[in-house]
Amino acid sequence: MIHVKWDREILHFPVPPPETKLGKLRTDLAEYTHLPLGSFKLIHAGAVMKDDSTPLTAYKIRENSTIALIGGHSLPLASALAPPARPQPKMKEPPTEQSTITAIRSELDRVRTTLVPDVDALVDALTPSAATTASSPTSAPTPTSGSTPTQSFSSTAQAPHFPPHPTSASYTSKPTSSDHTRLSELLLQSLLRLDAMHLAGSDWPEARAERKAAVREVQGVLDRLDGAWSAR
Repeated sequence: MIHVKWDREILHFPVPPPETKLGKLRTDLAEYTHLPLGSFKLIHAGAVMKDDSTPLTAYKIRENSTIALIGGHSLPLASALAPPARPQPKMKEPPTEQSTITAIRSELDRVRTTLVPDVDALVDALTPSAATTASSPTSAPTPTSGSTPTQSFSSTAQAPHFPPHPTSASYTSKPTSSDHTRLSELLLQSLLRLDAMHLAGSDWPEARAERKAAVREVQGVLDRLDGAWSAR
């Protein structure tokens, strides 16, 4: 089966034949969800799947792949995140590679400071045993005469956390599905914003590398969130 995340639902479909085009999958999803064909985007592994004539194998869709469907019920969230419309906007300067890199870093910094702390809090709340183990005191071995004292390290590697954000969530009870959905949707919106940033072909290799690294990092946060929620 392949899994499709749509708003608060997770849909399950048989794995399509290898030669199946993206357009066929998009049409099947439109019929199943009753969404207009052009009203949603499909995201897999942090990238928006755009070319409907491309086989699904080109997007590495295989058994247990998870595809995010953004559209329909998710559109109000996208509208809320969009900047307010301005009457008679002034002409903008065309983007440069440096301005695009700045925008990519700004988006990534926003994720790190406003979303990652909340994801950390949710993951920690779902794994209380890990927190208990981490907080349990351990006695250091008593050095023998003439020996050099050694430090005692936990055998379990701890995943690095970003510094806590002042407004990050604190869970006094188990997180709810709405907590998971909210963070998942915000991370997917960040991936969409990164994908929408204009890159001038191969003339901007530095900006392209910056965006690729940013997408990989945001997708990693989303995978960690979904993994913790699935394993709860």
